[in-house]
Amino acid sequence: MLPKKGIVFPTGENLGSYPHAIAYALKCELGSTHQAVKTVMAWTGAGERTVKNWLSEVSGPSGEHLLALVRHSDLVLQTVLVLAGRHHVAYVQNLVEVRNRLAETVQQIDASLHNDQPVE
Repeated sequence: MLPKKGIVFPTGENLGSYPHAIAYALKCELGSTHQAVKTVMAWTGAGERTVKNWLSEVSGPSGEHLLALVRHSDLVLQTVLVLAGRHHVAYVQNLVEVRNRLAETVQQIDASLHNDQPVE
């Protein structure tokens, strides 16, 4: 199976406020279901109400919670880098992800050619 298309993520001033940007990144990556809340709770150790406040843009994570999100979510990492004005670092991280996906796709094509099976 070919990888899914990447998420088009806004840059710079298009991100809006800090709580909005983090909520947007989490929703893009995890969706808006209760499972997303549970996943963020597991990643950060934060309570349900706190996580719901993050996802509804009432407030944004700070300190150890933010570090835990960055540890688990490439999209939150990219968001923090862009908000911090480190666009070039965010772009490099994105290029690494693109390169890795291309390498996976090439491996799948090679395997399909070797086995005479179509690429999914």
